[in-house]
Amino acid sequence: MELGDYLRILRAQWLAVVLLTLLGVAAAWGWTAVQPRVYTAEASGIVTATNAGSDTGSSLVGDQLSRSKVTSYVEIGSWRAVAECAIDELGLTTTPESLVTRVEVANPVDTVIVRVTATAPSPEEARDLAQSWIGCMVEQIDAVEGTGEAGTAAVTLVTGDSARLPTSPSSPNVRLALALGALIGLALGIGYAVVRHVLDRRLRDPRDIERETGVPVAGTLPVDKGLATQRGIADFDSQHSASAPLAEAMRELRTNLQFMDVDSPPRAIVVTSPLPGDGKSTTAANLAVSLAAAGRHVVLLDADLRRPMVASVFGLPEGAGLTDVLAGRAELTEVVHNVGASRHLAVIAAGRVPPNPSEVLGSNRMQALLRTLTEHALVIIDSPPLLPVTDAAVLTTAADGALVVVSAGKTTYDMLQKALANLDKANARALGIVLNRVPRASGAYYGYQYQGDYSAADAK
Repeated sequence: MELGDYLRILRAQWLAVVLLTLLGVAAAWGWTAVQPRVYTAEASGIVTATNAGSDTGSSLVGDQLSRSKVTSYVEIGSWRAVAECAIDELGLTTTPESLVTRVEVANPVDTVIVRVTATAPSPEEARDLAQSWIGCMVEQIDAVEGTGEAGTAAVTLVTGDSARLPTSPSSPNVRLALALGALIGLALGIGYAVVRHVLDRRLRDPRDIERETGVPVAGTLPVDKGLATQRGIADFDSQHSASAPLAEAMRELRTNLQFMDVDSPPRAIVVTSPLPGDGKSTTAANLAVSLAAAGRHVVLLDADLRRPMVASVFGLPEGAGLTDVLAGRAELTEVVHNVGASRHLAVIAAGRVPPNPSEVLGSNRMQALLRTLTEHALVIIDSPPLLPVTDAAVLTTAADGALVVVSAGKTTYDMLQKALANLDKANARALGIVLNRVPRASGAYYGYQYQGDYSAADAK
């Protein structure tokens, strides 16, 4: 994936990323809240020769002696004897072994300074321990290097900067913990977003669909809850109506169809979907109205002989239709309904539902009817879904191609691939894919329940 793909994934899953980041911060804050507070205090001293003269030569000799001893004195700082001295001086109840772990003695590079760092659960204890420890080191050095009395060692440790009372705990570091928690939460959020994108096989983005299938996305239609529930027609005359975004998307789809094959533009287009409920009938009706609004002569043919919907979309009376023409019970002119003031759109309802829809739609009469209609107008054919039955694939072989309507966030790649494979098996052409019900708010690119009706019809 490219950088743009990751940005689209993060934009689609931004809420999960933010929540996991906040969760990481909250977890870090909770961890710091239960950790014991530790305070740190420092005291320092300088290693110096006690009998060094004031002349330059004596000073250099004393400095060399101090440098040769400082490493050994740092080691003395970890002795048990020093810890026992501090315990006696401060009246502590701990053991020398435990106390040594709370004190660190170090020598800054190229100096004769000895720095004692002590930790304790309270500021006062940390300060007193650091100050006492360096004093006990002086006593131990005099005992080892001298006679045991103060100042008898030729090179000794002189107390320098006294320990200060710490004003805040050194551990836990709340700011660092919160920063690390936010970073870990952000990493988990990004990982979650990427993994969910990889595992989620639902259709959401046109670019991903084109990469997976090799079929162009002819248009994306925004979700319109009103039309989805009422199976209505968008208002193509007003720019301020609630269905204006859908109307504009239909105009874009109309334009894409006109430029899809400029040398041999399609004259008969089947509108189908992988499964029921993807909005193919509403899409076919609105596409036909959009084409008619542009001045094209259009015939909308309801070839869904399983559960026809076109008549109800336009509010036409149930009666004679396509099946009656194919059966010879009615003439074509008797079943055509002109819709709209321009009279550029003619609608032919399905008519009676036959017991053998696939055979009726694959008949020679159906092919002849399509040839007749395409001589005078652009024909939009609403057909059944591709996966439950073969009607749409049969129809597409007699037409110029099919538009496959899929639902964003519902249809999976497996469904779409199988639907396209059904078209390929019938040597039918997929003109393009229409991504329907794209959420407008998020910007993400992200059956009608009559599967049983199809099965029942096929069983007759």
